[in-house]
Amino acid sequence: MATATEQLEKRANLHSLLEDNSDKLLTCVHCGLCLPSCPTYRALGNENDSPRGRVYLMRGMVEGRIELGESFTNHIDLCLGCRACETACPSGVPYGQLLEMARAEIVDAQAEQNKPMALLVGFVLRQIFTRPRLLAVSMKLAKWFRDCGFAELAFDSHMLSGRLQFGLAVLLSSRSPLAKKSRLEFDTSPAVSLRGGQSASSSEAAQTKIRVGVLRGCVMEGLFTEANRATERVLVRNGCQIAGVKNQMCCGALHAHAGYMETARELARKNIKAFLDDDCQYIIVNSAGCGAAMKEYREWLEHDKEFAIQANEFSAKVKDISEFLAAQGIKKPDGQVNLLVTYDAPCHLMHAQRIVNPPLELLQTIPGLQFRALAGAETCCGGAGIYNLQHPELSAEILSGKLENIRKTGADMVATANPGCIMQIGAGAKMAGLDVEVIHPIELLDAAYKKG
Repeated sequence: MATATEQLEKRANLHSLLEDNSDKLLTCVHCGLCLPSCPTYRALGNENDSPRGRVYLMRGMVEGRIELGESFTNHIDLCLGCRACETACPSGVPYGQLLEMARAEIVDAQAEQNKPMALLVGFVLRQIFTRPRLLAVSMKLAKWFRDCGFAELAFDSHMLSGRLQFGLAVLLSSRSPLAKKSRLEFDTSPAVSLRGGQSASSSEAAQTKIRVGVLRGCVMEGLFTEANRATERVLVRNGCQIAGVKNQMCCGALHAHAGYMETARELARKNIKAFLDDDCQYIIVNSAGCGAAMKEYREWLEHDKEFAIQANEFSAKVKDISEFLAAQGIKKPDGQVNLLVTYDAPCHLMHAQRIVNPPLELLQTIPGLQFRALAGAETCCGGAGIYNLQHPELSAEILSGKLENIRKTGADMVATANPGCIMQIGAGAKMAGLDVEVIHPIELLDAAYKKG
């Protein structure tokens, strides 16, 4: 059993973070403005499952009034980490950072207790996602299973049930609609080869002005390869030169959200070195969760004597693809995309990065595309990494309202810029028999360029 001194040491990081933000935390007057924005509070109606309730629990643990026990762990674990509360909070409480530190405390405690699920998640995040070759092999196997036809056969025949059936739907939803169907009648073969820093053609290369590095990512490169290639092609079309950026790693977002902060910081250090050594003017990201994490490297490493300054420089260069294109001015495509499309805002794009209009501007640039607004586009879909597999019932309840709003739009496709959101909404639609596809917005823009 841990001594009182050891317990205090375990609380040190969280306690320090609370002290660093005490001015913001103390301005909280329990106004409750965060409550309507919190998906778990709306679903459960429990104050402990609201942002202010969880912050109160964290403070209670740091002050020694609450033990780091099962009750504390359950309420923190049920949080989706959508950060909608940050948008609503008039006091500016850094809830996302506090949540990550609270989960770090929980991870430490569960490691001591040898809980099977905690050990499994920890093994995958620390032993697979930190090893590029092993991760690439794992992703290739998953992609092969997805595309060979067996996964679809298994899903359609209902060979599995419950979480496993939903897991199949999640995997199948990672496949690009443009790769699956010819409904757009576009040539979906690669238009350019940009790996290793090569540009599309001599004429386009001559017009390049901005040198950018692109985060390939882990899930994005492994399962959403088409979106990554589309991102590169669109950047070249808009006057960019793509840097190769060797030795880049997983961004560390999954690790930070799960409480493995030291592993997340180590991945951040490797990415900072890789991108800054390649002298990129901007670092482009097409995954909302990855972009939010990389913009927060400066906070992750603010006390790191060696990397603090570099982390600040790195984070300042990070731009979401829609954010970058909107600021530069999007080159209008010659082709058309004749589809009715709606847009769902990824939480970590809207609430963490505060990027609202650029994705809409990107879609509105596409000729022929009909746009229909989605009610509740700003609310969480219930994906949140592997939350949909850890808490399937609550995740499904949160998703159900989103799917109903999507159905009401009558859209052919839902555009959203985060892999977890694409898979969550796509899987939910599959399970519900809803005739709608989910796609990354950049693929639609790329398709319009290729059509022209």
